[in-house]
Amino acid sequence: MAEERRFSTIELMASVASHLLENGKTVAVGTGLPLIAASLAKATHAPELVIFFEAGGVDPQIPTLPVSVGDSRTVYKALVSSSLADVMETMSRGFVDYAFLGGAQIDMYGNLNSTFIGEDYTKPKVRLPGSGGANDFGSLCWETIYLMGKHTKRKFVKKCDFITTPGWLSGPGAREEAGLPAGTGPSKVITDLGVLGFDEETKRMKLLAVHPGVSVEQVQANTAFELLIADEVKVTTPPTQEELSLLREKIDPKGYILKR
Repeated sequence: MAEERRFSTIELMASVASHLLENGKTVAVGTGLPLIAASLAKATHAPELVIFFEAGGVDPQIPTLPVSVGDSRTVYKALVSSSLADVMETMSRGFVDYAFLGGAQIDMYGNLNSTFIGEDYTKPKVRLPGSGGANDFGSLCWETIYLMGKHTKRKFVKKCDFITTPGWLSGPGAREEAGLPAGTGPSKVITDLGVLGFDEETKRMKLLAVHPGVSVEQVQANTAFELLIADEVKVTTPPTQEELSLLREKIDPKGYILKR
């Protein structure tokens, strides 16, 4: 019988994502796992991380886990209780360092689809929630980090059925040609199999690290396009006992996200 793991995959993903956030920086998050990761970073190595919510809350002292970006808990003892327009303006002025996003499909250039699945926009196979603030987040924040959850060929596709949020579009220089701010773009993709980034020259997705027990071949087998592979594929570091205690006892004690 295999030895029982002392942490779940979602706890591992939260820990890995949290370590990508630096102290003194700003991050725009939605609810769910992005907020879990940002809260963990703030509770450990990045106490001066400033969290922005799309609906206008800036750096609240969150009492319990919010269920939406407009939940009253996102402005509890906040530095600012403002509006969606102010948050988007702050992004457009270059004051938000990181954005956390997820979606239904992602391609080799980090373009993201959260609008529909199918060939016809008017008659989709699946209608998804749409952009919300995702296009603004991915277009205007300096660095976009994707939390994609399950890594499958249905999510990691050769071509998105619709581009809700621009990644590197068609490759080097494409974002700038489209009028997006120079220096912005996706940087990392975190899944239940590992961590991926983007090649500096080609802007194609590259495998950087696998989670414990996962092979490079397994990641490629679950991706519908050919991945670039780092010269040295690392293994992600499991969450510490302190991180696990914070996640389970303080950040999400009822397990709304961690026990999905």
